[in-house]
Amino acid sequence: MRARNIVLSLLLLGPTLCVGEELKPFTSDGCSLFPDGSLSEENLWLECCYQHDLAYWRGGTYEERVQADKALQQCVANVGEENLSFVMETGVRFGGSPYWPTGFRWGYGWPYLRGYKALTDEEAHQVEKALETLTAQ
Repeated sequence: MRARNIVLSLLLLGPTLCVGEELKPFTSDGCSLFPDGSLSEENLWLECCYQHDLAYWRGGTYEERVQADKALQQCVANVGEENLSFVMETGVRFGGSPYWPTGFRWGYGWPYLRGYKALTDEEAHQVEKALETLTAQ
């Protein structure tokens, strides 16, 4: 009986374990749960957040996430908001964990609970195709 259940489970779940994960289309909400700019320039650091969203949508390793967060911090500092840039970096370090069930977590383009994992060649190809489509619009 137990062996039959194991075989049945493998037959039902096996195909889903072998198929690569499907990348969702890119979306950006700007600076998630944070203003996109200052009172005088309402989109001052929005492009920084957009580029950060691209990295988070793609996902990847823990080191890639650290680099993406540092790039956000540097970008915001470069638009003249150095103090705020460290606040934003702290926020994304905490709020962007791949283990939070949010639409702005690390690797949000992939199914939930992917965690930190390098992209396979097939997944990297999916990202490239999606970016080509995005830039063609």
